[in-house]
Amino acid sequence: MTLAAAGQFCATGSMAENLASVKTLFHKSVEAGAKALFLPEASDYIARSPAETVALAKPIDQSEFVIGIQEELRNLDTPLEVSVGIHEAVENEDRCKNVLLWINSRGEVTQRYQKLHLFDVNLKNGPILMESRSVQPGQEVLRPFDTVLGKIGYAICYDIRFPEHSLRLRTLGADVITYPSAFTVRTGQAHWELLGRSRAVDTQTYVIMPAQVGAHDPEGKRRSWGHAMIIDPWGTVLAQCADTDSDPRICIADIDLEVVKKVRTDMPLWQQRRGVDVYGYDV
Repeated sequence: MTLAAAGQFCATGSMAENLASVKTLFHKSVEAGAKALFLPEASDYIARSPAETVALAKPIDQSEFVIGIQEELRNLDTPLEVSVGIHEAVENEDRCKNVLLWINSRGEVTQRYQKLHLFDVNLKNGPILMESRSVQPGQEVLRPFDTVLGKIGYAICYDIRFPEHSLRLRTLGADVITYPSAFTVRTGQAHWELLGRSRAVDTQTYVIMPAQVGAHDPEGKRRSWGHAMIIDPWGTVLAQCADTDSDPRICIADIDLEVVKKVRTDMPLWQQRRGVDVYGYDV
């Protein structure tokens, strides 16, 4: 078994402030004995407008936020690996990319995933968010990769509503799937835990859901649901962050690959799954 931490904090438009919050989560994770920390979507910043979202984005190797993370990891006394969501600039484009990085304990970026499904939603009496105005969609599923926790599959926030993505990650070998997010309060209240537990049961993987929480601007125009959590392959919520405030928090749980093996042996879904013969496609 290996201990994982899911982080929760409230990002603003200040990368320096957000980096300070992330460093706090690093030290909380190390003190708790975690070997890997999962940070939310858009940990580098949450801007006030689509134009500001694009203006603040930088190439990964020029981002002071990413560089700060790399330096901090190299200086930790105890090795820690980190999954972190950031924005990535696109040269000569009026949109950026919403990406998820894996950074090892030596501060090296070893994996990068670009969000496939963009949150374009206009809810009655709720938020109007059009992510595609400032963000380019990705075009491919990242193959799960080896880590201290097992094979991790990458997805981001709104991707969780598309089960074919998680099913594909399981088929490709994922033991753990992470959904770093900035869920709205309205959608979070209704669907956050439901979706996380559903994807865990669908795929028989651990699901790790780091989360943004609280008001991202002084006016409170944009708020995130929080409730970062870790769910086991049977759909049980093992750990969850409180949302009593927006302070940086972690929740921790053991990732036990023997549990993954037992759940899949007791209920062998991938041996029983129908595919192209009835659905017209395989996952």
